[in-house]
Amino acid sequence: RHIRLILPTFNMAAAEMKSYREKLEKYLYEKNAFTDLLAKAEEKTGVKRVYIVYGLIGLFLLYLAIGYGASFLCAFTGFVYPAYCSVKAIESVRKEDDTQWLTYWVVYSVFGLAEFWFDILLFWIPFYYLLKCLFLMYCMAPGAYNGSELIYQRLIRPFVLKHQENVDRLLDEAGKRAKEALDTAEGAAGQFAADAVSKSLKGE
Repeated sequence: RHIRLILPTFNMAAAEMKSYREKLEKYLYEKNAFTDLLAKAEEKTGVKRVYIVYGLIGLFLLYLAIGYGASFLCAFTGFVYPAYCSVKAIESVRKEDDTQWLTYWVVYSVFGLAEFWFDILLFWIPFYYLLKCLFLMYCMAPGAYNGSELIYQRLIRPFVLKHQENVDRLLDEAGKRAKEALDTAEGAAGQFAADAVSKSLKGE
């Protein structure tokens, strides 16, 4: 019975991976600066460009595991590509890609906040930046296996909806107090300026 449940899921994942591989291979034969470099490397080495890309990905992951500056490279990967896709989503007329990348940034922000608070513990996890980069790639993955959508729907959304009224009330109160503080500061600054002008005129 368990095997019957697992096999359809495995077959779906295999079909999804095959679809990604086909899309990657199709992209690698499009005409652009990157594929021109791959074509030259393929011609000189005799190795298919798709295997060259797999090798580069492997080196990238290995560098994240043991290389210097892995934290910057991981942050760069988790920010630049999603930022580029977000700009494209803003410029497109479709609503689905807007939702996809907004969801990614919500998950990215929550993860960054958790990382800040638990930084001293995360430091001791072996190959942390490799694992973090794989997690971010999972969050930005297209299709049915998009990690951001899963995390948002199962964790973030229920929590926010449960506490939304309290959060909105606290934000409203904070906004009112901030406005009151600003008004007080403006009044004090105006009074200080008036006193300074008055003293200057009396001195003359």
